[in-house]
Amino acid sequence: MAPEYAMGGIFSMKSDVYSFGVLLLEIVSGSRISSTDFIEDFPNLSIYAWNLWNEGKAKNMIDPSIVASCLLDEVMLCIHVGLLCVQENLNDRPLMSYVMLILENGSNSLPAPNRPAYFAQRDIEMEQPRDDTQNSNNTVTLTAQLQSASQVSSSSMDWPASASTCIAFVFLISWPSLCASDDRLAIGKTLSPGATLVSDGGAFAMGFFSPSSNSTNATSSGLYLGIWYNNIPKLTVVWVADQAAPIADHPSSPASTLAVASDGNLVLSDGATGRVLWKTNVTAGVNSSASSGGGVGAVAVLANSGNLVLRLPDGTALWETFEHPGNAFLPGMKIGVTYRTRGGVRLVSWKGATDLSPGNFSFGGDPDRPLQVVIWKGSRVYWRSNPWNGYMVDSNYQKGGRSAIYTAVVSTDEEIYAAFTLSDGAPPMQYTLGYAGDLRLQSWSNETSSWATLAKYPTRACSAFGSCGPFGYCGDVTATASTCYCLPGFEPASAAGWSRGDFALGCRRREAVRCGDGFVAVANLKLPDWYLHVGNRSYDECAAECRRNCSCVAYAYANLTGSSTRDATRCLVWGGDLVDMEKVVGTWGDFGETLYLRLAGAGRKPRTSALRFALPIVLAKIIKKKYRENNKRRALRVLSISDELGQEIPAKDLEFPFVEYDKILVATDNFSEASLIGKGGFGKVYKGVLDGREVAVKRLSSWSEQGIVEFRNEVVLIAKLQHRNLVRLVGCSIEGDEKLLIYEYMPNKSLDASLFKGKIKSVLDWSTRFKIVKGVARGLLYLHQDSRLTIIHRDLKASNILLDAEMNPKISDFGMARIFGNNQQKEVTKRVVGTYGYMAPEYAMGGIFSMKSDVYSFGILLLEIVSGSKISSIDLIEDSPNLPVYENLNDRPLMSDVVLILEKGSESLPAPNRPAYFAQRNNNEVEQGRNGSQGAQNSNNTVTLTDLEGR
Repeated sequence: MAPEYAMGGIFSMKSDVYSFGVLLLEIVSGSRISSTDFIEDFPNLSIYAWNLWNEGKAKNMIDPSIVASCLLDEVMLCIHVGLLCVQENLNDRPLMSYVMLILENGSNSLPAPNRPAYFAQRDIEMEQPRDDTQNSNNTVTLTAQLQSASQVSSSSMDWPASASTCIAFVFLISWPSLCASDDRLAIGKTLSPGATLVSDGGAFAMGFFSPSSNSTNATSSGLYLGIWYNNIPKLTVVWVADQAAPIADHPSSPASTLAVASDGNLVLSDGATGRVLWKTNVTAGVNSSASSGGGVGAVAVLANSGNLVLRLPDGTALWETFEHPGNAFLPGMKIGVTYRTRGGVRLVSWKGATDLSPGNFSFGGDPDRPLQVVIWKGSRVYWRSNPWNGYMVDSNYQKGGRSAIYTAVVSTDEEIYAAFTLSDGAPPMQYTLGYAGDLRLQSWSNETSSWATLAKYPTRACSAFGSCGPFGYCGDVTATASTCYCLPGFEPASAAGWSRGDFALGCRRREAVRCGDGFVAVANLKLPDWYLHVGNRSYDECAAECRRNCSCVAYAYANLTGSSTRDATRCLVWGGDLVDMEKVVGTWGDFGETLYLRLAGAGRKPRTSALRFALPIVLAKIIKKKYRENNKRRALRVLSISDELGQEIPAKDLEFPFVEYDKILVATDNFSEASLIGKGGFGKVYKGVLDGREVAVKRLSSWSEQGIVEFRNEVVLIAKLQHRNLVRLVGCSIEGDEKLLIYEYMPNKSLDASLFKGKIKSVLDWSTRFKIVKGVARGLLYLHQDSRLTIIHRDLKASNILLDAEMNPKISDFGMARIFGNNQQKEVTKRVVGTYGYMAPEYAMGGIFSMKSDVYSFGILLLEIVSGSKISSIDLIEDSPNLPVYENLNDRPLMSDVVLILEKGSESLPAPNRPAYFAQRNNNEVEQGRNGSQGAQNSNNTVTLTDLEGR
């Protein structure tokens, strides 16, 4: 995601340009954007590529598998364009039209790329504390983003809060570069009270502290070994080594020390007795000296994420605090379940502010139902999230927010876990599990010098597990007291209990259900607990699974599009009491789901004796449907008439609205003269109102065989094309000999109506004319290269350019258009159609047409727009016969080149050659024809008989 979108919810065309740039770099390198290949030195692929580019080593990032087969210039161009696309400032990124044309045509004058944006890790400079405005909790934006390291997914704490760009950053932030500093502890070095390790970026510190005095003073009593925020004035501890008891009860005790033992373990020892107070218990790779080869053993490094990593010199991680957390869930940490062991990382609360021993509450993934996370009180569930629903992106922004939190759920065949990270410039944020069992998302504010709570779970008293009893749900989001409600079709099991606020007995059915009863949808719920997850089911199969099982009470379905497992479906069914439900209001990324509840009477057919009323209506609908089908069959027969369009799109495959003839009569006031707005080459055009919107109805002449061909071309082509600079076909109709085409209405009519009439041409100032030129160029480029068909218009002229209310041009009249095959460059026809003056010479004189034929017509149109004169204007007759362009089609540019030049300009355009024209021939050319090539040019074997048909 582009930084301005991820951090502020601002999206535009440049957001897609950014994503395209990332994709381009991935294609060239064969690596993901957050590939661990780059972790030791760079946070992601774009930064890696940018650094190599600045060092002149960009070719080092090319995927080795393509080195032998690639063209180096092409690959380097792709890297350059990719880096331009991922620039942090959206105004620096190019438009896709420019990108496409550069990739097709190359360029020797591309600007140097500026630094890319990135989120997963911040450099040292960025890690320094921001000013008060940036660190205020008022500037925080919470964004739940899902993607995938195969999959990333979201919904705030609906598995808990979803994801970041790719969870490889869990390791990324754990492996800083191996340089000497006070961020590490090696064999032979100890850490004692009064001394600290400080992370490379200065964000976190590790040492001894006293919670009773809220101090890191070595003389304080009741010291613990822990990690805390280094740049926050209020001591905020995020991890404690041994929570059971302080390591020293009074300041006179000899200093305890932390060291890396020879077996590779971190060991905290009592200063008086040497007794081991705490150790990491690493069993894999314990012989660190042997493994290092040089006698240098394991080292403990405090990363700028707050993660203390014990690792070997080759980077192998032996142990880390992120896998053994305390009461804090930090960016880069992951909470979840490993399927094989049914275990996972859990937070554990403290007993109190000064008593850091393990409390009664813990938080982590549910091993019985891994799709959800749970807060436990002892061994009992205290609160649970909604089961993960597979949403890819959920967002909730605070007004004025300038920073963001990215949360993700990652699901694979081995594990499922949640993690989050922060945007550049975001203040410190964390989830903490409190003494009372509440999980809070907190953000530090420099303005108040305190932690602000952005979200809390449980959200209110009745959202604690099972508070509303069976078939009851927590529903009042505004009341301070717990307020419960019953599901539809249920009533309180104990009215007296509910009246005094005792909801333990929950609700009961008003009427017993039968096996044949259907289901009602209950929206915006946190789904109940104790579900059965049925795999490999579509929605219909999930519903059927519950419907045919008479003991099935309810079901819910979701498509886990973010999952990288083989089964990406989530069919949940319930067979007993429905417990622990809550109305969800969409706050901080929480979104409820729809529960389908079996209910008495649902789906039963009501008995009625109203058959005599229903039968005429049904018969009328059948007759009307039959009439429409007959009309459509007649239309398909017309559309199947063989002509020069080709058979690339069979008429039977059309998905197009056929409009009833009677509706068109009403819309056009029975084709009244008052509705007539113009006359085309094959009929008249009427203005009308159809289904509440203005339309233009072209009524093709019934006597013209060409009208049938045009009708087919228009329907087959425009029905399959969509572009802002092509007129949109709304529908069509056939009634007897009547053939009608219905277009969107263009209030400013055609370009020629404004361009060539003195009284109204003043509305076309230069900015409007240039906008029209570029719009027509884009539309023509789409027809030639960007649509799924290659289409040659063959009749591009001012009268076929329509202008909407904002003077945006739209190419119309596809009656003469032709489809080319994928590799087809040109075609020859004996039936030349079009408008004199706009037809390219090779087409008019030899029947040869191609994309360059339309380019010729566009050149004529462009000259007309600039001059305000028609191609055959009498103002030009005295000096020259017309206004045309290059005679040789190979000299004409492609429309892609034209668009690039019009969008970006050019200082190196070639001088134009002599234009083509027909009314007068150049004397030299005539003489050459007589003398130089008489045999070849005058041979009767090279004559083509061409039938010219004007419009």
